[in-house]
Amino acid sequence: MSRIGKIPVKVPKGVTVNFQDEVMTVEGPKGTLAQKYHPVIGFKPEGDEIVVSRSNEEKQTKAFHGLYRNLLNNMVIGVSAGFTKALIITGVGYRAEVQGNILALSLGYSTDIFMGIPEGISVAVETGGKVVVSGIDKQQVGEFASQIRKLRLPEPYKGKGIRYEDEQIRRKVGKSGVK
Repeated sequence: MSRIGKIPVKVPKGVTVNFQDEVMTVEGPKGTLAQKYHPVIGFKPEGDEIVVSRSNEEKQTKAFHGLYRNLLNNMVIGVSAGFTKALIITGVGYRAEVQGNILALSLGYSTDIFMGIPEGISVAVETGGKVVVSGIDKQQVGEFASQIRKLRLPEPYKGKGIRYEDEQIRRKVGKSGVK
């Protein structure tokens, strides 16, 4: 049995989960998420938990077992608590600001960069060059944070660029100037 798939998904109070027409729908205080799933996977509510099962022992089915269990767990966490990713902008003159539903970034290029903030995502800019991306869909939050980071990757000599809050940049020593 799949090590991840055999763990039941805990459903907190205030969250409802429905399975109809091969679509799982999760509703909670922060919003609603829906995801299609393969018919070889079965879901069985047992009290405040949902047990994920599979119909056969094929390799692909075993992979789906763990996948859909984790997708369901991420959806339950998303609609109840939400997901956040924090980015740190480091560099002289590098800054970010939110203008309505547009994120404006000044990253040392000749022009500023303007990014549209997708539906379901909220972006907050805090002091010290910290940008916090939050939402209920884990994949969407991670993808948007990755797009922001990709605009100016952190460089190893001075550490300038955009990095995740928990990311460590391995610094390199510059030229020594020895003749």
